[in-house]
Amino acid sequence: MARRPVVWVAWVTAAVVFVEAVVLVAVAALLSRVVGLQQMSLAGLKPSAMSLGAWIGCGAAALFSLVCAATLVRTAVRDQPPGRAGRILLIVSAVLHGVLGAVASALLGWVVFAVLMVGLGLLVWVLLAYGEDGTNGRAAAPERSHPQVREGHVQLQEKPAE
Repeated sequence: MARRPVVWVAWVTAAVVFVEAVVLVAVAALLSRVVGLQQMSLAGLKPSAMSLGAWIGCGAAALFSLVCAATLVRTAVRDQPPGRAGRILLIVSAVLHGVLGAVASALLGWVVFAVLMVGLGLLVWVLLAYGEDGTNGRAAAPERSHPQVREGHVQLQEKPAE
């Protein structure tokens, strides 16, 4: 089976999303360490609870990113579009990248915004490159009518529109 040029996009996107998952774990470690060293409470919460919350939140986001990366690797290896659940997963990831990019531009700066927008662009590229019908973004060839001979007349039998 010949590989199409769109396969490399899925591989690159999987690598970027995997790196994002690793960065999320590093952020969890940093946030947990900073909150644990401050020994301050926030609205009566213990620092250990906030530290645990940082690990759980960033860990869940990292796990989500790893599942997205696995979906992208599966898409690249099979060179077929992801299934319905995979498409929904990648769409949610793209929306999450957009929302986090908007927040990052205000809080973290334009470099983080640019990195998240690259991830968003790659996810959208994969979603658009692999068409929903398995044609890898190309229009499906129209089905032709087949002539049938009945009672001395040639009739064209049209396929019903789907």
